[in-house]
Amino acid sequence: MSLFGRSSRSQLTFRPKKSSPSGSKGLQLKKHIDATLGSGNLREAVRLPIGEDLNEWLAVNTVDFFNQVNFLYGTLMEFCTSSTCPIMSAGPKYEYRWADGVKVKKPVQVSAPKYVEYLMDWVESQLDDEAIFPQKIGAPFPQNFREVIRTIFKRLFRVYAHMYHSHFQMILKLKEEAHLSTCFKHFVLFTWEFHLIDRVELAPLNELIEPIVFRYF
Repeated sequence: MSLFGRSSRSQLTFRPKKSSPSGSKGLQLKKHIDATLGSGNLREAVRLPIGEDLNEWLAVNTVDFFNQVNFLYGTLMEFCTSSTCPIMSAGPKYEYRWADGVKVKKPVQVSAPKYVEYLMDWVESQLDDEAIFPQKIGAPFPQNFREVIRTIFKRLFRVYAHMYHSHFQMILKLKEEAHLSTCFKHFVLFTWEFHLIDRVELAPLNELIEPIVFRYF
């Protein structure tokens, strides 16, 4: 994205970048996102453009946020290991256990890097499923689309929570804090605008989230 500066570590991504949905107005909406972000107006960047379909807007932004988290976590891969982070947590009060409801139905404790790997695999499987994220013009979104989106955003938030609680000193050392801050503000504003994450889920980063919401809403 034009707003975000890239460091010398910018080639370190957790996995390949996803392209925006090609169906319907995906490319056009992606250009709108880049243009509004480029202006520095984060509040305007999250609003549904006049006359556009809400599901299309959610779909294109979901891919964008996946790519942002992918990039940010990629800068920390070598520091987030099964040794340094044996459990997926966000500080001492919050632990995340993995379950996808299909392959893993009962939540299991895994290391942070394994959790993020499972999480990203799961998100990619959703993004690649044309029954959920249609690629053909005019193809309908499923009735449970908003539910899927909410689950994706809830899980992506957990990666932010882990990065802030467990790796922020390294982020400062790598001089990635400005990039992380901008990405997180954008993420928070979008989830707040469309009520995508329950407030109880946001508790690990409440001290960061409240000033953002107060300023922009």
